[in-house]
Order: sequence, then C-alpha cells, then structure tokens
Amino acid sequence: MKYEKKLLLHICCSPCLAYPYKVVAFSPENKFDKVIGYFYNPNIHPYSEYLKRESSLKKFSDEVNLKVIYEKKYDIEEFIRNIVFREENRCYYCLGSRLEKTAALAKSSKFTHFSTTLLYSKHQKHDYIKEMGFNLQKKYGINFHYEDFREGYLEGIRLSHDYGLYRQNYCGCIYSEKERFYNKAKND
Repeated sequence: MKYEKKLLLHICCSPCLAYPYKVVAFSPENKFDKVIGYFYNPNIHPYSEYLKRESSLKKFSDEVNLKVIYEKKYDIEEFIRNIVFREENRCYYCLGSRLEKTAALAKSSKFTHFSTTLLYSKHQKHDYIKEMGFNLQKKYGINFHYEDFREGYLEGIRLSHDYGLYRQNYCGCIYSEKERFYNKAKND
C-alpha cells in the first residue's frame, strides 16, 4: 500500500497562496499527493474586507482547481477578546491561534501534514511561525511542513497580478489597518 502525503494548507489570502501552492502541489522535491486549503482568518476586519479576501480566494482556487475548506464562523469577537490590552503582542496570538486551528483540523481529518501561507510573507514573524509549527507538530502528532516561501516573494506578486487577484494593503486586523492608514495620513 502506497503512503499518501496529504497537506492541509492554511491560507491567509490568495496573493500569499499563489507561490506556496505552486511549490507544494507541483515541485518534484516536496510534491504532496493531495493539497487542500483552509481559509480561517477571524482577525480580518472589517467584515467587508474579509469577504473581498474570501471572494478572491474562491476565484483563484477555482482557476487552479484547489479544494478549500472555508471556516463558516467569523469570530472577530473572540479574536478581539484575546488581544485587547495586549495589542503590542497581538500578532503572536493571531498567528498562533490560526496555526493551531489548522493543526487540530489536519489531525482530526487524517492529513499527514499541515502548513501555512503565512510563511510566504516578508511582513510576518517568520521565525515565530516556524517555531510554533514545530511545537504544534509535537502537540498534535502531525507533521509540520516548513518551507521558507519568502524566496518566491516576487514570483508570488507576479502570479497574483497574472491571475488578477485582490491585493489587500494591510495584514488584516483593525490595528494593522490603523497602522497602515492612520500613520500614512499623519505623514501626508
């Protein structure tokens, strides 16, 4: 009986998916027999932004024939409860909670591996994501597929333009939105 490698890939957004998906689904050195995406991002604010990112992902996943599990619950309240008064460290909760939910789902759904497109962005806490992934590997007994997707950052941008994907201009939470636009407005 052949051992089947199945990857559950957490997706933050379609532009961050383009390059990692190409690598995990099609490169000979780490080809998985099955790759399924998982869109779980309760941090994204406002809800209209969440819907834009979800819609862009649906468009892209249809074009590349990628099955995606869409988390039905948009739990912004839980996200805010866990970061309020800890705004300086909000990214650790945000990254960790999404990665843990992915690992738990991968384990319960009989995947062999889990990973995240958060490893693609040059703006994320890469070393923390890597460390958290390997910690969750131990906790859940499921393989964390680590790869530094940042090496394909420019190719990912090109792919997102080629596919006409919606490209957001802030990470997702209300605080990152403020940092992006309020600071820019103050400086203008």
